[in-house]
Amino acid sequence: MASRSSAEADAERRRGVRRMKTVASGFLVFATIVYVLAFWAERAGAGGWAGYVKAAAEAGMVGGLADWFAVTALFRHPLGIPITHTAIIPNKKDALADGLGNFVGENFLSEAVIRQRLRSAGISSRLGGWLAKPESAARVTKEAASALRGALTILKDEDIQDIVGESITRKASAQQVAGPLGELLEKMVSEGGHHRAVDLVFSKAHDWLVTHQDNVMAAVLNDTPGWTPKFVDRKVGERVYKEVLRFVTAVRDDPEHASRAAIDSFLQDFANELRNDPDTMMKAERLKIEVLSRPEVQELIRSAWTSVRTLMVEAAEDEDSTLRVRVRSGIQSFGEKLSTDPNLQGKADGWLEDAAAYLVGTYRKEITSLITDTVKAWDAIETSKKIENFVGRDLQFIRINGTVVGSMAGLLIYTLSQLAS
Repeated sequence: MASRSSAEADAERRRGVRRMKTVASGFLVFATIVYVLAFWAERAGAGGWAGYVKAAAEAGMVGGLADWFAVTALFRHPLGIPITHTAIIPNKKDALADGLGNFVGENFLSEAVIRQRLRSAGISSRLGGWLAKPESAARVTKEAASALRGALTILKDEDIQDIVGESITRKASAQQVAGPLGELLEKMVSEGGHHRAVDLVFSKAHDWLVTHQDNVMAAVLNDTPGWTPKFVDRKVGERVYKEVLRFVTAVRDDPEHASRAAIDSFLQDFANELRNDPDTMMKAERLKIEVLSRPEVQELIRSAWTSVRTLMVEAAEDEDSTLRVRVRSGIQSFGEKLSTDPNLQGKADGWLEDAAAYLVGTYRKEITSLITDTVKAWDAIETSKKIENFVGRDLQFIRINGTVVGSMAGLLIYTLSQLAS
């Protein structure tokens, strides 16, 4: 559709050039006919007026022919005669391409021009006003969600999972964990943050002992000598069970129990060793590597991408999702601030100018070379025809003006010469 429309436009331009050539040639032919008639009338003794008409027509012929030659010489050799400095565009196509590239680079792609244009456009203020509108924020959010959904759809889960797994494993392996863990544990103990964990452990231990008395008794009976009487073994088992239950219950119910203080002391010592004891630190690092190397952990890391991807796709598709609501609100809020805060506008305009200046400074040669190389690659004759199709119609007015102005100039000169004689 686009190529057909372009072809139709080219055909229309060619028809316009031909029509104007016919009109311009008609002026020249009319001046020639007038000249011939005036010349005949003057010879036939028609009177002084014939000289004036002949002079005007003669000058119009000369002006029209001269401008016909000049216009034609731009695109081809007049009458096919290879006169020097004619067919300028076909012969100078490469030089014109270089000149066009340089002209664009110096006048349109200079840093000063780019900065001045962007500064005068007030892009940040206008963009802020547009983003501040609810419908604009919704549109930007919708487009961003579509882009995100499309990107997540075309990505291969296996590739991303491998990248995520490798990245997390590499960073976790390179990161020392003993020191930070020691600091975290020391802070938690000093603030009593571990007390709830201790309460939970002993509460669950008490509940388990109450529920599984038979398991405890069986474990004790299995370790007794075979020569002791069974009732003695049972008494020992019951005693052990009651003492263990009593101890666990006491620790659970007494926040000041000595065992709790012992646990606090142990955790403090362990935190200090994690931070300062090389042997403990080395063991912690080895344990970290072993945990990260386990297939279950690697699979858990890789599966995290699948979960995140599913959540992001669902959030992107749902217009009322928390993600899209917050994005819309954030865009609108940013737009309102950008449209009213001169400091933010100045920063945004500065960033935009710097980015544009960097692109222009870095890639100006590539941009201009694209123009230059494209024009140079065109066929010389086709290039001449393309340019003529675009400007040829207007150039025909030069021929018309040459004929008309030449006639007036010829009439004026003849009149002055008659007055002077």
